Amino acid sequence: MTTYVITVPGTFTTAVEAGTRAQLSRALRPADPHTTRLGSAEDLDALHINEDNTFTLRLTVEADTGPHAEEAARKLADSALRDAGLDERAAPLGSAVITGIDAGSD
Repeated sequence: MTTYVITVPGTFTTAVEAGTRAQLSRALRPADPHTTRLGSAEDLDALHINEDNTFTLRLTVEADTGPHAEEAARKLADSALRDAGLDERAAPLGSAVITGIDAGSD
């Protein structure tokens, strides 16, 4: 298994309160890229929100292949958004993209 850092872009189409943002960050914590050497070196945050209400989720997942990693990250992102009370209309997501691979040195 390989650890992948996956970036999933999105847009908040409604106002998102600070409490909802905090809940989303907590839901993403298990997939935080800081838990990898790459994430620590690059100082990647799991959730980054821009002034124009676009956002970026950077998640780590373990998978056998890139496509499996992208699918797993998309599922994690969807789940975290739903846990924070945001549906696909309030926070539509773009395509997941591999932005880092941490194969380890085992």
